Amino acid sequence: MGTSLLTGAEWAAVLRIGLGLWWLESFRHKNLEAWIKRQAGIKWAADIAGKHKFAVVGKGFNAVVKPHPKAMTWVVLMSELSLGLGLTLGLLTPVAAFASIALNLLYFVLMIHDWAEQGQNLMMVLAAVVILGLHGGQVWSLDHAIGIF
Repeated sequence: MGTSLLTGAEWAAVLRIGLGLWWLESFRHKNLEAWIKRQAGIKWAADIAGKHKFAVVGKGFNAVVKPHPKAMTWVVLMSELSLGLGLTLGLLTPVAAFASIALNLLYFVLMIHDWAEQGQNLMMVLAAVVILGLHGGQVWSLDHAIGIF
């Protein structure tokens, strides 16, 4: 068996950077004017939560998100941006990977009825789990450069 071009830690960094870029693209492709001025993303999610097959999702959305559409719009946007930057640059990598898992699982539960969407979320969760398991900030990261994690 031949040797790989990269070490295991370097392959973990490749995965980390790729997941970070995926989050940055999720942020970039949003119509920010619609999201910020009209809270279009939150309104869309409210419609889905209201018809959700699990009543607890709708109740939770109505209790936590719906009363604060402007704040929650910024939470979603800044979460995607900060996850993208954190993973791509390798800054607070374990925190970013864990938050990536949490955000994708929340979206997965919200969109449970739409299986066309679920492949992306499950792959992003899997990538983040692997990044956590392999300590994906060991190389090519700000974490490594400043000596944390």
